Amino acid sequence: MKSLTESAPTSPASGGSAPWDLSRAVSQLSWDDLRIIKTLSHYGNRADTAKKLGINVSTVSRRVAQVEKTLGVALFDHRRSGYMLTAEGEELRALGERVELDIVSVARRVSRVGEGPLGKLRITTSDSLLLYFLTPIIADFRALNEGIAIEVLVGNQTLSLARDESDIAIRATRKPSESLVGRKLATIAWAPYGSAKDRQTSEPFGDEHPWVSYSGGLCALRATSYVESRVPAHCIAYRTDSVAAASAAIAAGLGFGFLPCMLGDITPELVRVGPVVAELQDELWLLTHQDIRRSWRVKAFMTFCAAAVAQLKPLVEGQRPRLID
Repeated sequence: MKSLTESAPTSPASGGSAPWDLSRAVSQLSWDDLRIIKTLSHYGNRADTAKKLGINVSTVSRRVAQVEKTLGVALFDHRRSGYMLTAEGEELRALGERVELDIVSVARRVSRVGEGPLGKLRITTSDSLLLYFLTPIIADFRALNEGIAIEVLVGNQTLSLARDESDIAIRATRKPSESLVGRKLATIAWAPYGSAKDRQTSEPFGDEHPWVSYSGGLCALRATSYVESRVPAHCIAYRTDSVAAASAAIAAGLGFGFLPCMLGDITPELVRVGPVVAELQDELWLLTHQDIRRSWRVKAFMTFCAAAVAQLKPLVEGQRPRLID
């Protein structure tokens, strides 16, 4: 099967007498056509595609059939497992993704004209950063900027700022995406914690104490490998893919565990049971996309957030411990 960039088959519309002109064929497609192709390739079925786009299932089928007729190629193989892209469909999806990025970029630049202290600001971050550390900062910012509505999207995965899924990302990472701009706010210290109510005073690695560790998307954390290389497997009593959930588990007495000091040291139910471990350090980054870095809302929040974190830097870097008495 030939790709869209190779010599294409004759188009049905041409009666089979002339070669298919790719540029002319693609010029007949709308952004809606490309969006339907891209979304169907993602979900693999018409029902979810229709729901995502707010259209009817029959509309999805009709538009795909029209595009295939216009281009003279099959874009999908309809299999029992769902709709699978052909080689031509893969190239058309890539075109749709490029067009989407262009549309988002232009929309952002246009929206900056006459922009003032009004509108919505979307922030993506993790639960552990948000709950106790960032929420007070956001509240203080909102008190000074009542015209800005804040939407926070929580998750450890990185949302695409390029695709307009979020405006600002606040992340613990040593390798921020090269497509984003921003600044490192602080170094994040990690230390072992235990439940304050248990008052454990022995060396946590010395005996076979129960431990809390990480799973799922957090398996790559340095704290995960650090614990699991030092603690027998049968001593790991609890695993979770949420740092905030690990904090709650440690406080509940499920075992010792490593946490960022910015979370562990402000949680009354927790207490440090050992020193900061330098090799587990991470970095706190404040990031946005280059297309919107001059947006009033984005600039205002990034400036405010950076100043607020600077005041809390000793906490982030583990210099305010609550040790066992």
